Amino acid sequence: MQLTAPLDMHLHLRDGEMLENIAKTSAHTFSGAIIMPNLVPPVSSKEEVIAYKQRIMDAVDNEKFTPYMTLFFKPSYDKAFLESVKDEITAIKLYPAGITTNSEGGVSGFDVEELRPALEAMSELNIPLCVHGETNGFVMDREAEFVSIYERLATAFPNLKIIMEHITTKESVEALDKFQNLYATITLHHLIITLDDVAGGMLKPHLFCKPIAKRPEDRSALLKVALEAHPKVMFGSDSAPHPKHAKEACGCAAGVFTAPIALQVLAELFENENAPLENLQAFISGNAQKIYGVTPLSKTVTLEKKEFTVPSDYNGVVPMYADETLAYSIRDVRNG
Repeated sequence: MQLTAPLDMHLHLRDGEMLENIAKTSAHTFSGAIIMPNLVPPVSSKEEVIAYKQRIMDAVDNEKFTPYMTLFFKPSYDKAFLESVKDEITAIKLYPAGITTNSEGGVSGFDVEELRPALEAMSELNIPLCVHGETNGFVMDREAEFVSIYERLATAFPNLKIIMEHITTKESVEALDKFQNLYATITLHHLIITLDDVAGGMLKPHLFCKPIAKRPEDRSALLKVALEAHPKVMFGSDSAPHPKHAKEACGCAAGVFTAPIALQVLAELFENENAPLENLQAFISGNAQKIYGVTPLSKTVTLEKKEFTVPSDYNGVVPMYADETLAYSIRDVRNG
């Protein structure tokens, strides 16, 4: 099985030692990725974008990989600033304040008029808005409650391309076809697990993430649009590395680390669900190229039906399926 120019349209690479330890796990098999800006402090200036991109390129070393950079959204961004930074970024990421890792500086209210100057400028400059779509309500309802905010934004800014990040509910899936300017990323783990897998028996901290995994009917809705390669959905791993001690702890950090095994598991999933290879290709690259207007580096990943035992950790970060056996292995990666 061959996959061409895989893209990960939602990736956390962190910074410092963690960046150096895990960047290659994505850069080896993916042509490029949308890089999240929620560092400490967040990436919010042109200089910070350029400097972070250089640190990423240093960390991936000789791997052929394009980091598609993002800014941490601030309502104060004006058109002049956005014009000055446009060529350095692919999108801007909006976080509700305090709702996920390192999001304390995010948006605390969603008054359309307060957001209008920045979002209208983004519309005019064709800069997509990526959104972590959760309220601060009851944890299982947060994403479904946020759909009304997506609807307000999509209506108020019809020319703004809005990416609903890592969707987890059937309500988000339904919203895709209601508004022309709404799109979505879907993670690997949300295609496979429900909350029962996380906390139905002994708690599995390495499956704990935000948005939290939902119900079987939500997973089914996600799986349907992914398998049929709905043109408005694309793969975004939300691969979120934390050191083992931060996951296996009181106050467990949110995030599932899937970067090293994403393509192998997706290949098996699509095969088991009898989805054609061209649908997997669209989900992991083709749709993203059209939605974002990017042309990725040429890379061909060849997978083979050969068992692969997932390592217990990658430089201290425990992956999904650690110590378990997958049906597919990566046989070869060719650039150019």
